[in-house]
Amino acid sequence: MMTSKKAILFGASGFIGSYLLEGLLNDPDYAQVTVVVRKNLNKSHPKLKVLIGDYNTLPALRIEIVADDVFIALGTTRKNTPDEKIYYQVDHDYPVLAARIAKENGAKSVFIVSAVGSNAGSSVFYVRTKGETERDIIALDMEHTHIFRPSMIMGDRQESRPLEKSFIGLFSLINPLLIGPFKKYRGIQAKDIARSMLAAAKKTSGKVQVYEWEEMSALI
Repeated sequence: MMTSKKAILFGASGFIGSYLLEGLLNDPDYAQVTVVVRKNLNKSHPKLKVLIGDYNTLPALRIEIVADDVFIALGTTRKNTPDEKIYYQVDHDYPVLAARIAKENGAKSVFIVSAVGSNAGSSVFYVRTKGETERDIIALDMEHTHIFRPSMIMGDRQESRPLEKSFIGLFSLINPLLIGPFKKYRGIQAKDIARSMLAAAKKTSGKVQVYEWEEMSALI
């Protein structure tokens, strides 16, 4: 029997999002995969639907933000977005708005990339932003909310990040030393985060699920 399940992905052009897109397009559980991107991906696939938009134009796309499962892999860096207001818009406002519109259109589950140590009560801007995003996504009260909290995201990015490459090399060495309660700080490949999200979508039990390194690793 053919499935009619639909997915929508925000952040498809990003590091994790690009792996998610490939996984969703190759997953027989999904008959349609919609992506919302700022510019065309120059990619064609029978299941792929591309919407050009961003945070400011998303309300105009409301009637097309329709899916069963919502995947959110949006994010930026302080280097690319030094203005805290714009950074907060990308990391908090956009994911919450996207999930809210999708829920209003019938979405049942949301899968979002956050970060280890996220805490809405933190004095550290990055950590607080991630925590507030988690808090406000959970408050939408979708049937299933899945939050993924990686530490160092490893793998080969298209953009050059020399300092990050140094940290990735360091994590490759210290990962085995991070044991017990420190396992959650282990680095994880971007493709493995995507794989864990896709695997979680097939096990939508529980209201709110949080995945750190150990939980993500158990899914792949």
